[in-house]
Amino acid sequence: MLVVVLFAGYGLGRLNGGTTDPQAATPAGTRQPTPTASAFDESQPHTHGTTAPIGSTGRGAAVGGLSLSGDGLTLTPLITTFPGGRPQRLDFTINGPGGAPVTTYDVVHDKPLHLIVIRRDLTGFQHLHPVMAADGTWSVDLTLAEPGVYRMIADFTAVVGGERLVSTLGSDLTVAGDYTPVTLPDPARATTVDGLQVGYEGTPVTESTQPLLMTVTDSAGRPVTVEPYLGAFGHLVVLRQGDLGYVHVHPETQLVDGKVKFWLAAPSPGTYRMFFDFQVAGKVSTAAWTVVVS
Repeated sequence: MLVVVLFAGYGLGRLNGGTTDPQAATPAGTRQPTPTASAFDESQPHTHGTTAPIGSTGRGAAVGGLSLSGDGLTLTPLITTFPGGRPQRLDFTINGPGGAPVTTYDVVHDKPLHLIVIRRDLTGFQHLHPVMAADGTWSVDLTLAEPGVYRMIADFTAVVGGERLVSTLGSDLTVAGDYTPVTLPDPARATTVDGLQVGYEGTPVTESTQPLLMTVTDSAGRPVTVEPYLGAFGHLVVLRQGDLGYVHVHPETQLVDGKVKFWLAAPSPGTYRMFFDFQVAGKVSTAAWTVVVS
């Protein structure tokens, strides 16, 4: 009778195509988390522009900002030419598949949209937060100091037809005039900004996700308290020289011996500029380093 029962169960499984509940087939202790309203658990370290945990592909982090259109969304700046050294309003929309501006966004790290602006020689970095009007037009006052071609990179999660689209789109802005590219500083692990000394430990590679620990001290080398900024103890933007491939990484939710801990898998070999936004005593500062990934 036992043999008959076993064969009957096998036959029913074959008739059902052999399909099973994927959760039931997952070994105990490895059950996947239930999806939430966000495209990814924002409390975990990860990169923007993708819903995958950092380094999960084994091929480095995915880069964003290389295209003005993707997933049916299109970044449309209303003006792309700016005067040098004077503020001008930057207006743009994120248009959906039907061509109309998107008006609904998830708030991610305290803001519905993060805007990075940088010149193509990786100078003049700005991390801005435009304001959206009811018609879906985003606006921010922008000053581009020197002549050259700049990249604007919009980082957001749009809600279109009930679907959340995590996206990072980019477009160029131009300041007319004589342009002389600036040579990047040599790679270094420490820098000084706003009277603070900022250094990092760790080495980014492409094959695996590696920890990067940021340390902030005063001019005498004494540790200072890093405060939460935009829902995290810091934000790390990594931009690749040449095409400005963009990675935005969030840190662990707790400091590690007073240090801000990120996890990063470099997208590819090459030269990068890392920008670390952090807050001390209510003031936001940005430390920058040149990194060569072999």
